[in-house]
Amino acid sequence: MDAAGTRPIRVIVAKVGLDGHDRGAKVVARAFRDAGMEVVYTGLHRTPEEVVEAAVQEDVDVVGLSVLSGAHMTLVPRVLQLLRERGLEDVLVVVGGIVPEEDAQALRRMGVAEVFGPGTETQALVRFVRQHVGARA
Repeated sequence: MDAAGTRPIRVIVAKVGLDGHDRGAKVVARAFRDAGMEVVYTGLHRTPEEVVEAAVQEDVDVVGLSVLSGAHMTLVPRVLQLLRERGLEDVLVVVGGIVPEEDAQALRRMGVAEVFGPGTETQALVRFVRQHVGARA
């Protein structure tokens, strides 16, 4: 619990698919943790099913997906579908990675709250999550 008596924001940072580059995901996970959030980092090569199961088990507010492999238009919609099937429509989903703007717009239409590209400052991510989790509460 924080000073106001509420629980911290809970976040899963997940690497889905065969993408083996996790430095950025680890930096983001650390930034969320340093901001007082509870963070679970799933590690590399997770399936959408594993990510959603972890979201259920950890009772998260946010699922952060890191995709650098180019498979974002396959993996992210699957995660969104599985979250809906599990009744987790209220979980904020954000995506980080190399995503063309056309695809980012399509992902937002599907339900992704925001897509963050390379070079995004970690404090911008923290602010976005705080603002949008707070708005959903």
